[in-house]
Amino acid sequence: MTEVTASDADVADLRAGIDALAGLLAGSLALPELLAQVAAFTCRAIPGADGAAVTLLQFDTTVAALAASAPFVAAIDEIQYVTLGEGPGITAARGRRPVRSGSLGGEKKWPRFGPRVGRMGVHSVLALPLLLPDRVVGAITVYAYAKDVFDDHAEELGELFAHPAAAAVHNAQVLTDALVLNAQLQRALSSRPVIDQAIGIIRARTGRTAEDAFVQLQGMSQGQHRKLADVATLVVDEAVRRAQARNKTP
Repeated sequence: MTEVTASDADVADLRAGIDALAGLLAGSLALPELLAQVAAFTCRAIPGADGAAVTLLQFDTTVAALAASAPFVAAIDEIQYVTLGEGPGITAARGRRPVRSGSLGGEKKWPRFGPRVGRMGVHSVLALPLLLPDRVVGAITVYAYAKDVFDDHAEELGELFAHPAAAAVHNAQVLTDALVLNAQLQRALSSRPVIDQAIGIIRARTGRTAEDAFVQLQGMSQGQHRKLADVATLVVDEAVRRAQARNKTP
């Protein structure tokens, strides 16, 4: 019987994680749920991980979205990205290379982050950038309670996982952005008729051109701190009420 080594088991876990990534976009998960799934797959794919986080970044440091596989990871990345602006995920994204530590409490690379996380009982970290050919999408960060957990083997497996993870996360973000844009366009199309009606009412009252009537409507929107479509609806409703009142007059 062929003996299954720990390395063989690690590779099997990695392959399972990559296969799971390939199937994510076939479903209908929203971006937060998809990131949570990637975090869970990461935790299983990288040996020794007690928890993992996936972070979408803008300009390498600004968090666009974050998902964690465990509450302690969410607390750590809150410290990293929100409280301190310092930590392994930020370093990995900025440098476009993996970073790791086996003793966060005494880690000089992150003099504020490391001791704070060490006091939480978390001592090892491996952070990997999510890279596309032309950009940094974000970072994957895995944590372990024990010291010196992540070695060269774990880093190698992490990099193999990070490449398809970057593509999956980016594609999900593009899809989400497209859905948001489509919803905005649909709202704009649905509000156009009432805006046109309001412009017509203003023109009838003032004799202004369509352009001037639209500028007046915009001014009302800004002055009332309301959306243009909402102000247009008020103008139309007021005109309808006036017409109904006139019709009721004997």
